[in-house]
Amino acid sequence: MQSPIEDYALVSDMHTGALISKTGSVDWLCFPRFDSDSLFSALLGEQDHGRWLIAPAPGAGSAEVVEWRYIDSTFVMVTRWQTDAGDVQVTDFMPVGDRRASLVRRIQGLSGTVQMRQELVVRFGYGKILPWVSRQADDSGEAISAIAGPDALALRGEHLPHASHRRHEGEFTVAAGETVDLELVWYPSYRPMPEPINVDTALRETIDYWAGWAASFEQQGEYDPIVKRSLLVLRALTHEDTGGIVAAPTTSLPEHFGGARNWDYRFCWLRDAALTLEAMMTHGYQEEALEWRNWLLRAVAGDPEDLQIMYGVGGERELPEKILDHLPGYEASTPVRVGNGAVDQYQADVVGEVMVVLEKLRNRGVLEDSFSWPLQRALLSFAENHFDDPDHGIWEMRGELKYFTHSRVMMWAAFDRGVRAVREHGLEGHAERWAELRDRLRENILAKGFDPTINSFTQTYGSPEVDASLLQLPQVGFLDYDDPRMLGTVARLEKELANEQGLLLRYRTEAGMDGLEPGEHPFLACSFWLVEQYARSGRIDDAKRLMNQLVGYANGLGLLAEEYDTDSFRMAGNYPQAFSHLALVRAADAIHGVYSGSL
Repeated sequence: MQSPIEDYALVSDMHTGALISKTGSVDWLCFPRFDSDSLFSALLGEQDHGRWLIAPAPGAGSAEVVEWRYIDSTFVMVTRWQTDAGDVQVTDFMPVGDRRASLVRRIQGLSGTVQMRQELVVRFGYGKILPWVSRQADDSGEAISAIAGPDALALRGEHLPHASHRRHEGEFTVAAGETVDLELVWYPSYRPMPEPINVDTALRETIDYWAGWAASFEQQGEYDPIVKRSLLVLRALTHEDTGGIVAAPTTSLPEHFGGARNWDYRFCWLRDAALTLEAMMTHGYQEEALEWRNWLLRAVAGDPEDLQIMYGVGGERELPEKILDHLPGYEASTPVRVGNGAVDQYQADVVGEVMVVLEKLRNRGVLEDSFSWPLQRALLSFAENHFDDPDHGIWEMRGELKYFTHSRVMMWAAFDRGVRAVREHGLEGHAERWAELRDRLRENILAKGFDPTINSFTQTYGSPEVDASLLQLPQVGFLDYDDPRMLGTVARLEKELANEQGLLLRYRTEAGMDGLEPGEHPFLACSFWLVEQYARSGRIDDAKRLMNQLVGYANGLGLLAEEYDTDSFRMAGNYPQAFSHLALVRAADAIHGVYSGSL
């Protein structure tokens, strides 16, 4: 039985991430990368699709989770259980910095003597492949080994479970003062099993890393705790080696329960990554931006006409979408997808978001190298070559191509940043040509993307529909936050897209533009954009009211999914979602009076 999305904790080693339920079950884990095949897939299926449970045994009597938290500023997870027989604590973490793909679970007795249950079900290939499992012994002690094709796992530690009906189960006791350590480590099946880890050292070094990374966070206002956690989430979703930033560590968590809006987000969208780095740079995390710029240079190198909106963690281009028919989906939400068909879409806004964040990096004194500026010129050439082309838009519409107002504004921003690079930073480029294209776009947008009869910008040219992405227009300097046309657009969004609780939908799915059945919940990033708009246009009380409401939707760990179901009071969509957290940071910055734009 899957847990509610908000009842999962993320642990990460910046190569991949595991989701661990409040009930002690690891229901999702891909080794060794975020976008690798999962070996625990119970999140999208049944227990037999793979999981690793450690929790008080039924014989321990009633058991209650009385503490569920991260060790401060880390992704080291602590769960404390209170039972009739005593208290026990489980500490879960993924060691950082050792290039070791592993998950460690430490069980400590706090009082009394507690009977614990362990259940290990390994299924490689997204829950489909039953491995060959054996018990082995060497100089380092016993281990359970699971092998299938190129993948191998080893479970080391005390009180290893025993084979039972294609799974491993077992019980053990832990008394006050006792500690039981277990490590599950992935390795290529053609290599020797790794030696045991020193859990004390790994735990200390992992805590030190996360705490050290967060130490440079500067206090700025009342939302500091959730901002810091959001920045940590963004770091946890950044691959340590490649610099690629995944949109989320999960696939196919539904935007609408029981529906088909289930997508794989374990890839690197240029847009999402660029917006992530804008938020991080505002808070002093410049090194990550340089890492991503290097990832970008590698990923998009080649013919500018081959530019994609998204890539694999290492810059891979082939991300074909396929359906996993053997998985029944989260709460029967099908299809379960891996890969993402949107990789082949043309989304005209992407070059703009990339140019905006690279300008911000430039404004912080980071020099362009022999590769980075020529790449940006190539991106502008791509934008010019597609100047008159309609696109799929920011929301990856699977319907007819349109002229999306947001996309056209982001194209405007791309050419604007190119002009600034030449005129303000002395770089070589076609400033006059770019300025002409920029100005032509502005006239075109104001003539066709703004409807004076309703005093609002519109989702697409010639349509009365609105779209929450219009809130990004002032974020890139197309007009001021308090411009009457922007205020009119906000009023229209409040009227057309806000639900009863005041949260914004991305757009009206009933209009049928996205090629899918209607129905989804409010997209959290859009409501955070509304907070930013309120704060920057002087509606600070409205900004704080909505911000408090949104922050209240985070779980006890400070994590947010993609959407929120305000009728059932639960999270929806992939989790944790980078877009939600980066928008939260921007919203808090606006309330705190911190400048986070690129104007």
